[in-house]
Amino acid sequence: MNHTVIPTKTPSVSTTSHSHPPAPNAPDVIPFNRKHMSYPSRIKINRANSQHSTGPKTQAGKSRSSLNALRHGLTGQIVVMPTEDLAAYQLHLQSFTDEYHPHGATESHLVQALADTSWRLNRVAALETNLLTLGVTHIAPIPDAPQQIQDAMSIVASLESQSKALANLSMHSQRLSRQFERTVAQLRDLQETRRAKEKHDLDNLLDITEMYESKGEAYDPSEDGFVFSEQQIDEAIQRRNQERRIDQAWHHHNA
Repeated sequence: MNHTVIPTKTPSVSTTSHSHPPAPNAPDVIPFNRKHMSYPSRIKINRANSQHSTGPKTQAGKSRSSLNALRHGLTGQIVVMPTEDLAAYQLHLQSFTDEYHPHGATESHLVQALADTSWRLNRVAALETNLLTLGVTHIAPIPDAPQQIQDAMSIVASLESQSKALANLSMHSQRLSRQFERTVAQLRDLQETRRAKEKHDLDNLLDITEMYESKGEAYDPSEDGFVFSEQQIDEAIQRRNQERRIDQAWHHHNA
């Protein structure tokens, strides 16, 4: 049985859309080929895409963005706000480093955490003062009242008007204070453990050194895995000699 094949004509597709007119000022479409696309082409695409980047345009949107940055400054990882002094923060961090003299990555991390938490606590205190000042400046004066009464009533009214914000700051302050105390305790425990081990190892090193010296032989501490600087060894020798003189003095006094 023969079948007649009827040729079909592929309908042409209109390239003009009547329902969605082209957007005005639309950027040219650039074919994307990761393998063969040149570096200048990437730059052109980035520039075109940057024209469509979203972000706060209105004043209200910018204000909300600013408040979000403030919120992250209290609860997130932002430490130095745009309005704060980076040099002052660096001096603040250096003061903690000078106090605790961290050894190793873990101690350095804890010292950094202490400095950051303290910095945030100081910020909370400043924000509380700013909120109260803002409230006081917007309170209507009481007619014929003395200045002291005016000031007292302004502070009370400011506390009432800013109660929610102040309560939020108080919550953050308490959380940061607890975090600071826990970090201090953790750092001190870690340093006490390290110093006790260092003292034990140094005492062993001095005992072995004295044994070799009594035989007239030289001793290399690195052969037994001791890793101390010459300054640490000299300080340990001075400390041991001092302890011996104190012990001799005590026995002489009680003889």
